[in-house]
Amino acid sequence: MSDVNWRLAMRSLKRDLRAADVRALFIALVLAVAASTMIAFFLDRLERGLERQAGQMLGGDLVLEQRDPFSDELRANLEEAGFTLSDQVDLVSMISRGDQFQPASLKAVDDVYPHYGVSHVDFGNGTEQIASGPPPGEAWADPRLVQLIEIELGDRVQVGQTELTVTGIVEREADQSGGFGNFNPRLMLNTADLEATGLVQQGSRVEFEILAAGSPSALDQVQGLLAELRRDGVEVRDVRVDRPQLGNALERAESYLGLAGLAAVLLAGVAVAMSTRRYVERHLDTAALLRCFGASQRQLVTIFSLQLLGLALVAAVIGALLGLVGQAILLWLLVSFLPMTLPPPGLMPLGLGVFTALAVLVGFAGPTLLRIKQVSALKVLRRELDPLPPSAWLVVGVASTVFGGLLWLYSGSLPLAIALLIGGAMLLGLLWLISAFLLSALLKGVQRLSGSSEWSQALRLGGRQLARRRQAGLGQLLAFSVTFFAMAMIVLVRGDLLSTWQDQLPDNTPNYFAINIQPSERGPFEAAVSPRVDTQSTLYPMVRGRVIAINDQSPQDAVPEDARGDNSLRRELNLTWQVELPEGNAVVAGEWFSAAEVEENTESGQGWMSAVEATPQAAPVPISMEDGLANRLGLGIGDEMTFSVGSDEIVTQITSLRSLNWDSFQPNFFVIFPPGVLEQFGHSYITAFHLPEAEEGLIRELITDFPGVSLLNVDAILGQVRDVLTQVTRAVELVLALVLLAGISVLYAALTASRPVRAHESGLLRVFGAGTRMISRVQGAEYALLGFASGLMGAVLAELATGALYIYWLDLTPRFHLGLWVFLPLGGALMIGVIGHALSRGLRRQAPAASLGLLGEA
Repeated sequence: MSDVNWRLAMRSLKRDLRAADVRALFIALVLAVAASTMIAFFLDRLERGLERQAGQMLGGDLVLEQRDPFSDELRANLEEAGFTLSDQVDLVSMISRGDQFQPASLKAVDDVYPHYGVSHVDFGNGTEQIASGPPPGEAWADPRLVQLIEIELGDRVQVGQTELTVTGIVEREADQSGGFGNFNPRLMLNTADLEATGLVQQGSRVEFEILAAGSPSALDQVQGLLAELRRDGVEVRDVRVDRPQLGNALERAESYLGLAGLAAVLLAGVAVAMSTRRYVERHLDTAALLRCFGASQRQLVTIFSLQLLGLALVAAVIGALLGLVGQAILLWLLVSFLPMTLPPPGLMPLGLGVFTALAVLVGFAGPTLLRIKQVSALKVLRRELDPLPPSAWLVVGVASTVFGGLLWLYSGSLPLAIALLIGGAMLLGLLWLISAFLLSALLKGVQRLSGSSEWSQALRLGGRQLARRRQAGLGQLLAFSVTFFAMAMIVLVRGDLLSTWQDQLPDNTPNYFAINIQPSERGPFEAAVSPRVDTQSTLYPMVRGRVIAINDQSPQDAVPEDARGDNSLRRELNLTWQVELPEGNAVVAGEWFSAAEVEENTESGQGWMSAVEATPQAAPVPISMEDGLANRLGLGIGDEMTFSVGSDEIVTQITSLRSLNWDSFQPNFFVIFPPGVLEQFGHSYITAFHLPEAEEGLIRELITDFPGVSLLNVDAILGQVRDVLTQVTRAVELVLALVLLAGISVLYAALTASRPVRAHESGLLRVFGAGTRMISRVQGAEYALLGFASGLMGAVLAELATGALYIYWLDLTPRFHLGLWVFLPLGGALMIGVIGHALSRGLRRQAPAASLGLLGEA
């Protein structure tokens, strides 16, 4: 019997492919699968690529760092777990060549280095890719060190108590991820030469590192050991946690892609539900005939379920192929931005696409399909014996449950899925009530139109037709509202993302950082730079200080367990002082320093200054902390921190938290003091400026006149970031086009589903003497009214939803979109009017008898 059911189902499907509702159902499923698989393919490849690249950028799958050498016992435990170990030592020392001296960061590596990747080194014949470090007796310098002390390949440089031969210029280190973490020029040497330098002594500021390469199972095996190391203050970097950061642009784009994918699936689901309703209505007579020929209720459901299953599988295959092509285009748009070569596509997104198609079909079509089970054989003789449609709550409940499951699957957060599902259900109920009120008000307003013009009559007749089919019209209004809402939300988010990205990097963004400017050089340096640059930031004073206590406890004991290895507790921080809140900072909690209090304590020399005079403090020094660091360390307003600056200790209290724009290419600080505290300590200044191309000669003048000042050129990074924003924009627009197609599929499915009823009304009008022109205007007016109301409702939903998304997900500033309230209702009226009018064109040309017959179309 199953073979008979399959043959009947496939034969019926082949015949039904010519029907408009089946085409709409097929297109909706293809779009749902294409959207989900395209984004899943891309994000899956990105996720696996990041895990692979993290090992290279960290230097290993696991990196341990502390100020003392690691024990042999720890090494044995790691090797026993399956890790291959490489030793690395980092320190700062003076490098000299002849009578030229320069502080530099030394990086000593062993013969195992690197675990992953290659270093780009110039040995005099162009850049080569080398999978090793320098051999004993040799050193590789970076271009800045070469320029500062005029090194040529083959020169010998003094490093501590020994000399090394510079044989290469390192363009890029294998395990160097870039950034501004190390301001000194660098010199790479072999660990075998470290002892001869005499630089590693008791109390020296040295960082010892173990770079370990191993499998995920090896990482799992040592998690308990890593937890103990973190508690002991060892900095632990795990490849699965400390992966390369994508930056705000790509993180927001990733969120946008996920949001757009869900919007496309939701829209496709609505189209499936509306298409299935028309599909079932067309097949009620067929089901009645099959009942007459002995088919059971179970067999009926099996035949039509197999038919839709076959349609879903074909749609899933085509949609998955389109998704594969789409992710390739998406990757091509972003290829130069991504920090790694992505692995080939996996099979998981293909399975996800097929599952999405089946889930959408079951969730949005299943309850409606059950109506066929209730068909009576008597319907062959009495056509009015249609089975009752399924309960609206059943349809909505099943669809919401399935969509919530997909939301959980895509987001990975069950609480978020449940919250959105409950919120969506409540919103749907409220939307139903508001839509009913809006539709009633609109129809009453139309009926009050006066005038005898053809358009006035058409609007009144169109309004009456909507009023006669109030429930059906309300359902279409809801469907169109959700469609316009999803389309508008994606368009708005896209526009605001682009605006934010463009505002983030204006043309005069600083392209140089100047660091280590001494107080005696501040005036001359500013005089040399200011007349020749487009923009320049404030010269911020910097003092180095270390956190030695938090709330009278050791830092590691006072912070959460997962923050005990945080760099801010292990290294000296750059501290500054300011009277005014720096540009790009915003106080998010507490209050900025009071000007009167600052003046009082600065002039009196008491209060805050008592800390640095080694006398008992009258009150802790107020400080302002970056909110991200405070969140990581579990700190808030009122918490006390003790800093060691030089030989003194300063007890402070957090009085404000600030948010920073880390993407602004401006100097930023985790901790800011008020004036009157840090001035007496040794300090230097930092600034950023934008140097036009015509003034590039200034850099050589600054290097000559201010040899101690470090100048960092970030022009290449700026160019890369601007390219990134352009590429991400194109990727966002590609996904936007897919969502718009899904929205159009909803409109097509909804208008196709109502085609027989409108054909019946058209036939009646023609019987009573209405001409083709009049019927055309009445149908256009009806569609326009429905589109206007749907656009207005969609604007309300889009404005509310984007505001919530900006605050809680995308970290953007909410905006009011005035154009939305104008263009969406008018655009909705135009879009629904044009599409509906075009789809009804064939009906207006039919004879009245043919149009009236469509109402009972089998």
